[in-house]
Amino acid sequence: MRIPYLAIPVSLLLAVHAGAQTTPYPSATPSSTVQVTAPAPGYDIWPHEQERVTGAYALSNGWRLAVEPYRDGIEARIDKRRPIRLVAVSADRFVSHDGNVEMEFNRGTHGTDMLMSYIPESRDPRLAQVIVIKATMAQR
Repeated sequence: MRIPYLAIPVSLLLAVHAGAQTTPYPSATPSSTVQVTAPAPGYDIWPHEQERVTGAYALSNGWRLAVEPYRDGIEARIDKRRPIRLVAVSADRFVSHDGNVEMEFNRGTHGTDMLMSYIPESRDPRLAQVIVIKATMAQR
Protein backbone atom coordinates (compact mmCIF):
# COMPACT_ATOMS: atom_id res chain seq x y z
CA MET A 1 0.00 0.00 0.00
CA ARG A 2 2.95 2.33 0.23
CA ILE A 3 3.38 2.50 -3.54
CA PRO A 4 0.30 4.71 -4.22
CA TYR A 5 1.32 7.15 -1.48
CA LEU A 6 4.79 7.55 -3.01
CA ALA A 7 3.49 7.79 -6.58
CA ILE A 8 1.32 10.85 -5.87
CA PRO A 9 4.09 13.14 -4.51
CA VAL A 10 6.49 12.09 -7.30
CA SER A 11 3.90 12.79 -10.02
CA LEU A 12 3.15 16.22 -8.52
CA LEU A 13 6.85 17.04 -8.43
CA LEU A 14 7.24 16.05 -12.11
CA ALA A 15 4.20 18.11 -13.15
CA VAL A 16 5.59 21.23 -11.44
CA HIS A 17 9.02 20.67 -12.99
CA ALA A 18 7.53 20.23 -16.52
CA GLY A 19 5.60 23.50 -16.23
CA ALA A 20 8.74 25.37 -15.27
CA GLN A 21 10.54 24.20 -18.43
CA THR A 22 7.97 25.78 -20.75
CA THR A 23 8.38 29.26 -19.24
CA PRO A 24 11.14 31.28 -20.94
CA TYR A 25 13.97 32.57 -18.81
CA PRO A 26 14.07 36.31 -18.19
CA SER A 27 16.70 38.10 -20.24
CA ALA A 28 19.02 40.58 -18.56
CA THR A 29 20.57 41.65 -21.85
CA PRO A 30 18.87 42.54 -25.13
CA SER A 31 18.91 39.76 -27.65
CA SER A 32 19.16 39.93 -31.42
CA THR A 33 18.36 37.61 -34.28
CA VAL A 34 20.64 36.66 -37.13
CA GLN A 35 19.30 35.31 -40.39
CA VAL A 36 21.76 33.42 -42.57
CA THR A 37 21.01 32.74 -46.21
CA ALA A 38 22.94 30.97 -48.92
CA PRO A 39 24.59 33.15 -51.56
CA ALA A 40 22.29 33.91 -54.45
CA PRO A 41 23.10 32.09 -57.67
CA GLY A 42 24.81 34.14 -60.34
CA TYR A 43 22.83 35.68 -63.16
CA ASP A 44 24.08 35.85 -66.74
CA ILE A 45 23.49 39.51 -67.46
CA TRP A 46 23.12 40.77 -71.01
CA PRO A 47 24.78 43.99 -72.23
CA HIS A 48 21.39 45.66 -72.82
CA GLU A 49 20.47 44.91 -69.18
CA GLN A 50 23.72 46.50 -67.99
CA GLU A 51 22.95 49.59 -70.08
CA ARG A 52 19.58 49.99 -68.33
CA VAL A 53 21.35 50.61 -65.00
CA THR A 54 24.39 52.49 -66.32
CA GLY A 55 24.56 56.19 -65.52
CA ALA A 56 24.96 58.76 -62.77
CA TYR A 57 22.78 58.74 -59.67
CA ALA A 58 22.20 61.44 -57.06
CA LEU A 59 22.08 59.68 -53.67
CA SER A 60 19.78 60.98 -50.95
CA ASN A 61 22.73 61.73 -48.64
CA GLY A 62 24.45 64.04 -51.16
CA TRP A 63 26.87 61.53 -52.67
CA ARG A 64 27.14 60.99 -56.42
CA LEU A 65 27.18 57.45 -57.80
CA ALA A 66 28.54 56.53 -61.22
CA VAL A 67 27.62 53.08 -62.58
CA GLU A 68 29.42 51.44 -65.51
CA PRO A 69 29.08 47.94 -67.03
CA TYR A 70 31.67 45.40 -65.92
CA ARG A 71 32.13 41.74 -66.99
CA ASP A 72 29.40 39.86 -65.05
CA GLY A 73 27.83 42.89 -63.39
CA ILE A 74 28.59 46.55 -62.78
CA GLU A 75 31.27 48.79 -61.37
CA ALA A 76 29.98 51.52 -59.03
CA ARG A 77 32.01 54.52 -57.93
CA ILE A 78 30.80 56.82 -55.15
CA ASP A 79 32.25 60.33 -55.53
CA LYS A 80 36.01 59.87 -56.08
CA ARG A 81 36.43 56.70 -54.04
CA ARG A 82 37.73 53.46 -55.50
CA PRO A 83 35.17 51.50 -57.53
CA ILE A 84 33.08 48.69 -56.08
CA ARG A 85 32.48 45.69 -58.33
CA LEU A 86 29.07 44.08 -58.02
CA VAL A 87 27.85 40.88 -59.64
CA ALA A 88 24.39 40.49 -61.11
CA VAL A 89 21.88 38.47 -59.10
CA SER A 90 19.04 39.46 -61.43
CA ALA A 91 18.61 42.00 -64.22
CA ASP A 92 18.03 44.77 -61.65
CA ARG A 93 19.83 43.57 -58.51
CA PHE A 94 23.59 43.53 -57.89
CA VAL A 95 25.64 42.41 -54.89
CA SER A 96 29.32 42.84 -53.98
CA HIS A 97 31.43 39.69 -53.67
CA ASP A 98 31.61 40.02 -49.88
CA GLY A 99 27.87 40.69 -49.59
CA ASN A 100 28.35 44.06 -47.88
CA VAL A 101 26.86 46.16 -50.69
CA GLU A 102 23.59 45.59 -52.56
CA MET A 103 22.02 47.77 -55.25
CA GLU A 104 18.56 47.41 -56.73
CA PHE A 105 17.82 49.43 -59.86
CA ASN A 106 14.80 50.32 -62.01
CA ARG A 107 12.56 51.10 -59.05
CA GLY A 108 9.84 53.69 -58.75
CA THR A 109 7.05 54.64 -61.10
CA HIS A 110 9.40 55.67 -63.93
CA GLY A 111 12.06 53.02 -63.29
CA THR A 112 14.74 55.64 -62.60
CA ASP A 113 15.15 55.09 -58.86
CA MET A 114 17.75 52.95 -57.14
CA LEU A 115 18.05 51.55 -53.62
CA MET A 116 21.49 50.84 -52.15
CA SER A 117 22.09 49.08 -48.84
CA TYR A 118 25.50 48.51 -47.33
CA ILE A 119 27.24 47.49 -44.15
CA PRO A 120 29.54 50.34 -43.09
CA GLU A 121 33.05 49.79 -41.84
CA SER A 122 32.74 50.03 -38.08
CA ARG A 123 35.43 50.40 -35.47
CA ASP A 124 33.17 48.89 -32.82
CA PRO A 125 32.76 45.14 -33.46
CA ARG A 126 29.73 45.04 -31.14
CA LEU A 127 27.77 47.35 -33.44
CA ALA A 128 25.82 45.80 -36.31
CA GLN A 129 24.09 48.08 -38.78
CA VAL A 130 22.94 48.33 -42.36
CA ILE A 131 22.52 51.68 -44.08
CA VAL A 132 19.91 52.08 -46.81
CA ILE A 133 20.11 54.99 -49.27
CA LYS A 134 17.67 55.89 -52.04
CA ALA A 135 18.79 57.46 -55.29
CA THR A 136 17.35 58.97 -58.43
CA MET A 137 19.03 58.75 -61.79
CA ALA A 138 20.64 62.06 -62.62
CA GLN A 139 22.02 61.26 -66.07
CA ARG A 140 22.36 58.33 -68.49
